[in-house]
Amino acid sequence: MKVVSPEEERAHYNAVLKGGFIGGTLGLGVGLLGVVGASRRFPTVRALTIPFRAFLVTSFGTFGAIINAERNSNAFHRANDPMNFYKDQATRDAEFVRSQESTWQRLKDWGARNRYSIVFSSWLASLGGAVAVINRNRYLTTSQKLVQARVYAQGFTLAVLIISAAFETHDARQGKSRWDTIRVVDPDDPEHKHIIEKRVHREEYAGQDLWRDMVAAEERRIAEKKKQSAAAAAPAAPAPEAKSE
Repeated sequence: MKVVSPEEERAHYNAVLKGGFIGGTLGLGVGLLGVVGASRRFPTVRALTIPFRAFLVTSFGTFGAIINAERNSNAFHRANDPMNFYKDQATRDAEFVRSQESTWQRLKDWGARNRYSIVFSSWLASLGGAVAVINRNRYLTTSQKLVQARVYAQGFTLAVLIISAAFETHDARQGKSRWDTIRVVDPDDPEHKHIIEKRVHREEYAGQDLWRDMVAAEERRIAEKKKQSAAAAAPAAPAPEAKSE
């Protein structure tokens, strides 16, 4: 556990205050513009009492202050955490894998990582598109248009889900969901000309395979200690005798 010094605690406090002030000021500005604009456009908002409208404005300010203060706090901790800049072997292997990937493979990986966001965005886009198309039909009521738009959007979203599941199943069958195969230079080749294939584990989150580096470092330390012990226990070679004339 890291012991926080008074200087670090004071710097963290100042960073949080700065983030809260900036976020609160921006939130108040956005809330004020939003309430004023809504009051001019919508009679319902204009009919609200002044204290309630003031509450809406300050709510935006409070929300902005909390969010930005937390972001500054997290950024301060990341900047002052030495482990944040450490890259384990799995991370270095993953970066090497990404450097060898084609543009199509990178797009597939991006889609796999953000598949739920893509599904949700496609649902919203398809719903908006369906509403725009069906709204041209003057013979349907508003409720009928919404029902049809929802059906079309659900059908499109289901198709996206099926495609995403198909890609995921294909990668799982080939073992690509957990392991990658890369080509690297043989570390045992002194001339660095021999290329070998190496299977690397794909981390589900940053630092998942950190224990592998710890075990490897401990094994190297034990091997070095045994080597030194063996060298110390070996009998010293006898000194050569001087030849008499």
